Amino acid sequence: MAARGKAFVASLSGTSLEYYDFAVYGTASALVFPQLFFPGSDPLTGTLLAFTTFAVGYISRPVGGFVFGRLGDTLGRKRVLVTTLLLIGFATVLIGLLPTYETIGVTAPIVLVLLRFAQGVGVGGEWGSAVLLSGEFGDPRRRGFWSSAAQIGPPAGNLLANGVFAVLAATLTSDQLLDWGWRVAFLLSALLVAFGLWIRLTLEDTPVFRALQASGETSAAPIREVVRTQPRGLVAAILSRLGPDVSYSLLTVYVLTYATRTAGFERAQVLSAVLMGSALQLGLVPAFGALSDRINRRLVSAFAVVGAGIWVFVLFPAVASGSFGLLVLGVVVGLVLHAAAYGPQAAFITEQFSPRLRSSGSSLGYTVAGVLGGAVAPLLLTSLQADLGWAAAAGYVALACVLSVVGLALGRNYDPREDEELAAAAAPAEAAADRP
Repeated sequence: MAARGKAFVASLSGTSLEYYDFAVYGTASALVFPQLFFPGSDPLTGTLLAFTTFAVGYISRPVGGFVFGRLGDTLGRKRVLVTTLLLIGFATVLIGLLPTYETIGVTAPIVLVLLRFAQGVGVGGEWGSAVLLSGEFGDPRRRGFWSSAAQIGPPAGNLLANGVFAVLAATLTSDQLLDWGWRVAFLLSALLVAFGLWIRLTLEDTPVFRALQASGETSAAPIREVVRTQPRGLVAAILSRLGPDVSYSLLTVYVLTYATRTAGFERAQVLSAVLMGSALQLGLVPAFGALSDRINRRLVSAFAVVGAGIWVFVLFPAVASGSFGLLVLGVVVGLVLHAAAYGPQAAFITEQFSPRLRSSGSSLGYTVAGVLGGAVAPLLLTSLQADLGWAAAAGYVALACVLSVVGLALGRNYDPREDEELAAAAAPAEAAADRP
């Protein structure tokens, strides 16, 4: 397999495995954690507490983005990707072994929060280098497609996580699922991480990073340099993610609670709707990434984000109707629009920063947006819907989409000659270094 194809597979598979770990926690937060780790609370409070631990995984992302983003620009993309995969896999397996509140009392939710924090650090450090792994091995003039490898990770991981829970929910009784079945989903991570490591350890670092090393252009303080010299790109990256992050949390996490408690759907029915949409995203994310190589990237994303902001006002009534067909329609169309915004997003964010600062800038933009968007989305959606009704919750999603349009407007159109000139200038030095 050619290096760029291998990098695409490594980015896709590793990120999918890490997002499986992250998504399986989100699904468990909606379905089983309120009863297992917060049993003394009423149903609404228990759900809010479970979603609070879910949010910790987003709040800790900037820690991973700060630490591993910097290391990606100083030590290389590959080393970061191996470390983050081990971190999140280890944390997920430990969650699968964690005793519940009934066994060890208040220690259980405390340890759960700490392990969720570790998951967030791993995911926060993963994304920036994973995007660069496939994007920098690929043709810079087709970065929308090549960078989309990492973007396939969330729907693939979500598909796998919800698929596992769907099988468990369909084959086990509610008591069995609460007793031991949920642990199976977390313990499977050990096998998946082993596969991801095998793929990533066989790769060398990206041509762009090797060129930066050969030319002596790596940054000694990339975080500080990003904030000082490229603040507009950082703001554009953060804002551009808010709408897709909030809508994704709605469509894959909060909808599980809303549909089962408000409209009386069975867990398996809601999981099936999410699975259908996630399956479509596997092909649509790279397709929209490739489309953004032909049409202005910001324009493709903007149309999708505006569509998502409008569609949310259709989604809530569709789910509340109690019709399974309308539930599927609402979730699937929402995830299609998310794919259209998400496919070009990796290329757009990385292109806001110069090659020597890409890992740090991309990681910071991605993780800070995660805190402002995905972290609080299930909490705010739950509170707004309970206190003010579904229209308020939908308005919150629409506002996030408006902010994303502002971020896209602030962003720059990338010139691929930046990468091409760097590679050309560094080629003699890299060739000399390779000679015995």
